[in-house]
Amino acid sequence: MGWIKYCVDWGILGFLVLLSIISMGIVLERWLTMRKIRVADFADKGALELVVTSRLHLVASIGSNAPYIGLLGTVLGIMLTFYGLGASGFVDSGKIMTGLALALKSTAVGLVVAIPSVACYNLLLRKAKVLLLKWDLHHG
Repeated sequence: MGWIKYCVDWGILGFLVLLSIISMGIVLERWLTMRKIRVADFADKGALELVVTSRLHLVASIGSNAPYIGLLGTVLGIMLTFYGLGASGFVDSGKIMTGLALALKSTAVGLVVAIPSVACYNLLLRKAKVLLLKWDLHHG
């Protein structure tokens, strides 16, 4: 039973950390790319839009799904806590509280991944819109 809790706990947390690294890597790459873009170099607005919005959907997907992945870890942690208590045959409030507190860390980590991802997505989307408006002004 202990190894299952360990796998669920570290599997969910590890996956969330991986998603965070992916999200922040994309954000950094997109920010650096957008800083170097010169709208005058693009004759077609569609080509510019493809360049500036590339991979933004991944950041948005990570930001919107990380809380659910954290919640999944919390639910599995709570289920394992109650299963362990039921299997032991007696109720220990200390074990319940410790198990629930540890289970909730998955939700907290999910939010720690989601909040910066969503904020960075919104910043990048705004930057993309500004570049597209600059293209309109330059080529209009």
